[in-house]
Amino acid sequence: MNYKETLFFVAKCLTISLEEKNKKEIEIQLKTTEIDWDSVVKASTGHFVFPALYCNLKRANFLHYLPEELVNYMIHITDLNRERNLQIIEQAKEINELLLANHITPIFLKGTGNLLEGLYEDIAERMVGDIDFIVSKKDFKNTVEILKKEKYSAKNETYMDFHWHYPKMVKENRIGAVEVHNKVLKKPYTSFLDYKTLEENSFSSSNCKVASFENQFLITILQKQINDNLYFSKTITLRNVYDSFLLSIKTISTKRIIENKTIKKYLNDYKICASEILNAPKSLEYTINNESKKYLESYLKIIGNSKKELRKIKLINSYIKIKDKVKILQYSFIDKEYRSYTFRRFKDVGFYLKQFSLDKPKPNS
Repeated sequence: MNYKETLFFVAKCLTISLEEKNKKEIEIQLKTTEIDWDSVVKASTGHFVFPALYCNLKRANFLHYLPEELVNYMIHITDLNRERNLQIIEQAKEINELLLANHITPIFLKGTGNLLEGLYEDIAERMVGDIDFIVSKKDFKNTVEILKKEKYSAKNETYMDFHWHYPKMVKENRIGAVEVHNKVLKKPYTSFLDYKTLEENSFSSSNCKVASFENQFLITILQKQINDNLYFSKTITLRNVYDSFLLSIKTISTKRIIENKTIKKYLNDYKICASEILNAPKSLEYTINNESKKYLESYLKIIGNSKKELRKIKLINSYIKIKDKVKILQYSFIDKEYRSYTFRRFKDVGFYLKQFSLDKPKPNS
């Protein structure tokens, strides 16, 4: 199995609890094909879906097709992740109570939000990195100060005012790093998923405010596509694909009307790729047009390790990085947050050394 075949196999396995046609196809493949389990483990761990893979294979009663040693390893990792997620949930509730006591209402997002609102049949399915939540702009600085008083600290306290979250904060004897957001999407898309919008459609679970399933679906896709520029590099992780698949089922009858053409394009091109690797689940609806077909074609070439396509993406990424720096400079003329950041950077000698590659190389570790 090459990488593309392995990726499609793992992705399809993630749907077998809910997609009968995929369940039948995977069972036939397990019975008739020699699966490269080393490649499957490598791909599923690299895409942060190893426990989700196990949970779906277990629910489908397919574990007897796997090597016994692999099953035992999957059980061990999944149990560890379940225990971690139980601690993540408890930590999130602790933070929620702390902030509510200070008249601040956080809205939990992404993996932690999904855990709190019961998206997964087994909480062990989701590998969670950080505890993400958003507070209103007026409560943002106070929230950070409250967490600091509770012994949370960031390795790098330098916060860029226009960034969408404060640097990761950790606390001794707490398992999860915390990311306090004051926005979800960077400019010029900030208002599309701002605190007010998320609050209007949020709901409570275990006394914690969580973003609606529909907004979680949008956050899952757009934060990576926009903030990290992954739309252009066509980088899609199966963890995000799995989340968006589950969330799409929850929101199949309630679709938010989207006017912004760029956001519509980002969503549509993502969904056509996700649908392709998941073998066309009905809940992931998209529009086929020339642009989406070209995007899918390029994505398939990339995961197929096309050297020509990878070189093209590398050039595009270099261009986007330059474009982002120019955009920050442009915004600094009209936006106080960007202007403050730009002036701070211009006064930093290290900034110039880095730009001209004059900073000292780091020793090999």
